[in-house]
Amino acid sequence: MPGYDDGVTDPMTPPTASAETASPGERRLAHPPSDRYRAAEARAEAAAIALPDPAASTARGVAIATVVAIIGAATIVLVGGILTLTNGLLIVAGVTGLSVAVALRIGAGDRLASRRRVTIAVGLTIASVALGQLGLWQYARTEGGVLSPLEYLAEVYGPLVPLEFGVAAFVAWATAR
Repeated sequence: MPGYDDGVTDPMTPPTASAETASPGERRLAHPPSDRYRAAEARAEAAAIALPDPAASTARGVAIATVVAIIGAATIVLVGGILTLTNGLLIVAGVTGLSVAVALRIGAGDRLASRRRVTIAVGLTIASVALGQLGLWQYARTEGGVLSPLEYLAEVYGPLVPLEFGVAAFVAWATAR
């Protein structure tokens, strides 16, 4: 029985079938009628992929990435302060770096050069982690803490804080390139 790739272009042309599969007087289409829509859909998808996003802009990318960075900082406070999961902070820092870079890529599209995109992504990510660390310190103050921010972070989290900055910056750099 002929398939869809038998080279017949006219759907009304009867396919060449063996005597045992076709009954006398039976007519079959070479292709199902829905095949005409597949070609149109494929062309539309190819055109949509090829065109750049008309709404993309540097300001839009930075705005979306900033919102994601603020959410990342709040997540650091939630995980480190309220849930007290210190090892989870490295994961949150990495996900924040990834999310900021992806948000910047999506929002800005091709409007940002690679070097500038990396610089913005890493800067926003480091600011996000710093804001999250200050949020952890502030949360500790509401719980009765009396240490300064640097003393508190060094006493409670130790080398985890610089590691968070490093992981977040590296992931943002690698994703935004």
